[in-house]
Amino acid sequence: MVRVVLADDEAVIRAGVRAILSSDPEIEVVAEAADGRAAVDLVHRHRPDVAVLDIRMPVLDGLAATEQLRGTGTAVLIMTTFDEDDYITRALHGGASGFLLKTGDPRELVLGVRAAADGGAYLSPPVARRVIRDLGGPRLSREVAARNRIEGLSERERQVLALVGAGLSNAEIARRVHVVEGTVKAYVSAILNHLGFRNRVQAAILAYEAGLVDEDR
Repeated sequence: MVRVVLADDEAVIRAGVRAILSSDPEIEVVAEAADGRAAVDLVHRHRPDVAVLDIRMPVLDGLAATEQLRGTGTAVLIMTTFDEDDYITRALHGGASGFLLKTGDPRELVLGVRAAADGGAYLSPPVARRVIRDLGGPRLSREVAARNRIEGLSERERQVLALVGAGLSNAEIARRVHVVEGTVKAYVSAILNHLGFRNRVQAAILAYEAGLVDEDR
């Protein structure tokens, strides 16, 4: 069972998100908050697998809350209507495991929570494309630089990196490449260490840049 703490200052939004997540029998919303400070407190109290946070909340916004939750063992998904570059950058650098748009397909919310709970990463497709576009420099130069960075990875590690970029969880990757989940975790850890990354979101972005993932997924 994936345990979730949900935070949004609008009660109607919280009710809708809870309904979407509750449609999956393997996801349970254990607590709700209307501001970021309360969300941080609830995470410390309930130790959930995932915290789904809105950005614009009173007392403490979702981005500041994300930074405070780093190292707690709880993955953070940012969920917002605002896809501004600064928000996306701050969320990912702050340690968020994903960035979802409220205007997106409701199924993305379930996919994002499941991916984050499994140690994965999830970006709404429009956000993923925007991140790649805004990383700076001509596309060809970025792709060459990205390919140079993954040069030292083994063929299997590149395969796993591509699947991480596609948003697959460790369990899904294990089924795809016919190994046990523990082996996938070891591969992912080795990839992050080799690339000097803190989380899978950064690895997923690099996979896109290196041309390992179809951007039109």
